[in-house]
Amino acid sequence: MAVHHRVLISWSSGKDSAWLLHVLRQRADVDVVGLLTTVNEKFGRVAMHGVRREVLQAQAQATGLPLWEIPLPWPCSNADYEQRMNQWLTRAQQAGITAVAFGDLFLEDVRAYREKQLAATGIIPMFPLWGKASATAQLAHDMLAAGLQAVVVCVDPSQLQPPLAWIGRRYDTDFLRELPPHVDPCGERGEFHTLCVAGPMFRYPLDITLGSVVQRDGFYFVDVQLASPLNNPVFDRSATECDNLTR
Repeated sequence: MAVHHRVLISWSSGKDSAWLLHVLRQRADVDVVGLLTTVNEKFGRVAMHGVRREVLQAQAQATGLPLWEIPLPWPCSNADYEQRMNQWLTRAQQAGITAVAFGDLFLEDVRAYREKQLAATGIIPMFPLWGKASATAQLAHDMLAAGLQAVVVCVDPSQLQPPLAWIGRRYDTDFLRELPPHVDPCGERGEFHTLCVAGPMFRYPLDITLGSVVQRDGFYFVDVQLASPLNNPVFDRSATECDNLTR
């Protein structure tokens, strides 16, 4: 008899974790029971992507799944991170979680770290999107063809220049076509990060507006807020309008 897993999605708020949810929901051997996200407790934002907590919560509501938040201190050392994760793993085991699924694509060191982190817990790491670096271009087009919509919310200027030409843009075929050859189409090496706002994993799209762009810790971030009825719809601003740069 095949093992049936109770799975949490490692949820970054971006396109890859959203696509991971869509893929797993089509499998008969798993039951996705929640979204797992690390949140900077000082600023109330998703770690690395910089997405506001209320936008994260709106995503969870759109998926119909509960959100498991792991608050991280700021600054956060490796020891702090692992302590918080170990506390969560104990809670997850008690809740009957048997696996955590990650949206990693091909970085061997990242996968090895996750496997090591879970090795002694009895919780299985899953990598349903895993493949070769050469496969990410097709993966990107598959996501878009299925109706996934995302916006670029973080850019690493050391890998993608000029950053203001990319931050706040739609993740779409035009974006992919214009990427420099050295940049992975899915941003797997951290060249950019996205916020997913619509797709087959959501019951309805998120309505957002884009705010100011800030430079922090070596990265460029665009602030994203949930739109009120009086605001413009999703993607109503171009990258050139996100020009309120602070340092």
